[in-house]
Amino acid sequence: MRKLSTAFLSALAPSAVVMVLAPSSAVADTMPQMDFHNPLTLDQVGWMAVILVVLYFALARWGLPEIGKVLENRAAVIARDLAAARAAKLEADAAVKALNATISQARAAAQAAVAKAVIDAKAHAAAEATALAAKLEAKLAEAETQIATARAAALAAIKPVAAEAAGTILLKLTGTQPAADQLATRLDAALAARKVA
Repeated sequence: MRKLSTAFLSALAPSAVVMVLAPSSAVADTMPQMDFHNPLTLDQVGWMAVILVVLYFALARWGLPEIGKVLENRAAVIARDLAAARAAKLEADAAVKALNATISQARAAAQAAVAKAVIDAKAHAAAEATALAAKLEAKLAEAETQIATARAAALAAIKPVAAEAAGTILLKLTGTQPAADQLATRLDAALAARKVA
């Protein structure tokens, strides 16, 4: 407040000094209101000085302190807002850091879950493949057994037909009926030679 009042007085002082010290004859020719030989001019200057002093004291005691309070309040509000903004920025930075950490943890957990799911799927597929291979082996063995049984049955059914056909052919070619045991022996030898039996 003192600085403001001092600045106000220092601005008024040069003009007052010039008015008082200036020779009245020099300004009277050009400016009649500066003719200090005129009693009205002296009264006006005196009242002007009184009004300026009263105005100065009114501003110094009441106006300038109120302006100073407003400026101080404004500075306090600005400082408080800046402190709140800094605190909010720190909270936002902490929230961003926590969010990034949570995202990283979630990403790591998701990758671990995916890796576990892949491993479980591979193990399940391997177990299913092993079970399927065992089933196929069992079915293949069963099929081979059925084929061998069917082959043996077919061979057992072929031998009497082949013996009868061979006997009929020999009878037509030679005119004699061969012995059944000789025919069976030769038929077995022929089948063994062809690896049918």
